[in-house]
Amino acid sequence: MTSFFISDIHLSDSNNKLSSAFINFLKKSKNSCSQLFILGDLFEVWIGDDHQTDFIDSIKSELLNFTTNGPDTYFMHGNRDFLIGEKFTADTGIKILPDPYEININNNKVLLSHGDFLCTDDIDYINFRNRVRDKSWQNDFLGKSIEERNEIASKLRNDSNDATQNKSLEITDVNELSVKKIINDYSPNIFIHGHTHRPNIHEYASAKRIVLGDWGDFGWYLYLDEKSCNLEKFSIA
Repeated sequence: MTSFFISDIHLSDSNNKLSSAFINFLKKSKNSCSQLFILGDLFEVWIGDDHQTDFIDSIKSELLNFTTNGPDTYFMHGNRDFLIGEKFTADTGIKILPDPYEININNNKVLLSHGDFLCTDDIDYINFRNRVRDKSWQNDFLGKSIEERNEIASKLRNDSNDATQNKSLEITDVNELSVKKIINDYSPNIFIHGHTHRPNIHEYASAKRIVLGDWGDFGWYLYLDEKSCNLEKFSIA
């Protein structure tokens, strides 16, 4: 079985290059893998399944084309698109996974996560994450108009970008003690996550931790089959 893993594509209607690269990736991958796992931040922002635009409709259509008689496709919420819900999954044929999620692939015990909850040194972010993942906050937010939600989301993104620029690289990366704890708790052979935009393969005594890359000038995906476990990089023209 061949599985592909991607994260942090950050699709938006203002970046046609990324959208085209993602669509091309789906078309090339449909007959190349058995499973596709999207580990969060597929979109730059998601303000609710009821928000409909030509851009969103086009991405949903491409995903439906991919999943129809194609690979099993799974999605995990990221810090940008944690409000993706049942309507989106019904429209695209994908399935939502909890975070973290354990799965056996080719006799490997694999643990999947978006990865943001491991950034425990970034206390401001963890507090923000806890707030917006709360169901009461989400229900209140989704009860607002599309215009209000867009304004709030724009302010949150700007505040986040400003805050990140003033933080050290160490603070915005995963905390090693948190990583070792989750590896100890779940005992995976392979731990795969995104979020940090620092693609790499880290070796531990009992597992390897694979960090997926964000898409920009290059795209990234993890290729996992019976013989290989490769982090692949390709140019986005």
